[in-house]
Amino acid sequence: MGQRSAKLKSFAFVASPTEEAQTALARLQSVYGTHNPDEADIVVALGGDGFMLETLHRYLGSFKPIFGMNCGTVGFLMNRYDENDLPARLAAAHRERLHPLLMTARTVGGETQRAHAINEVSLLREKRQAAKIGIRIDNVVRLPELICDGVLISTPAGSTAYNLSAHGPILPLGSGVLALTPISAFRPRRWRGAIVPHSAKVVFEAHEWEKRPVSAVADFTEVRNIAEVRVQEDHKITLHLLFDPEHNLEERILAEQFE
Repeated sequence: MGQRSAKLKSFAFVASPTEEAQTALARLQSVYGTHNPDEADIVVALGGDGFMLETLHRYLGSFKPIFGMNCGTVGFLMNRYDENDLPARLAAAHRERLHPLLMTARTVGGETQRAHAINEVSLLREKRQAAKIGIRIDNVVRLPELICDGVLISTPAGSTAYNLSAHGPILPLGSGVLALTPISAFRPRRWRGAIVPHSAKVVFEAHEWEKRPVSAVADFTEVRNIAEVRVQEDHKITLHLLFDPEHNLEERILAEQFE
């Protein structure tokens, strides 16, 4: 369960470039004033889930709490938009703590790139032929070869995003697990994915990469022509999301499973 946040001294607004979000930004700043988000105790993000993801990445590692208000088309990570009595809402908000995934991708040329993912790390075929990907978990080969369009590993917070579209499971916060989900698997035909401990170290190996190139994507970061991708939860970084008590993220994840 989330914990009630401490009363914060100051808050500032950031907004997506959409007309709706920019209009909301102007109205809120006229009521509550303008502050530098980098210096504020809390950041209020105005937009949809995509902008919330951008904001979380911007303040990754800062431990700065983020309170989102929905001004977009999708708002799973957002609270309802309301201009009234915002300081009281922030003082009463519940805090959810999340850890991002750390992707370490090695290309066929030997280059290594790291990136964090709040939603998921996905491997995707680059050309017409299906990818061939081996999966190892905690140094144990669990799937010697998956023939597929791709495969992803998702956090609970990201389990209702791409993971859900790929028919993966919805994961409650605090479940201590990650979703490993294939994307259009051809062989093994009946494999529908797995739920693995959040402490797991998952390694993906691209087979026959000369003719079956594979890219790896961690939220906004894409690495092409990969040979190997290592993924694990990064416990050195904690994300702090604030939610109204009556509609927190854990409740949304639970409710999503009955729609």
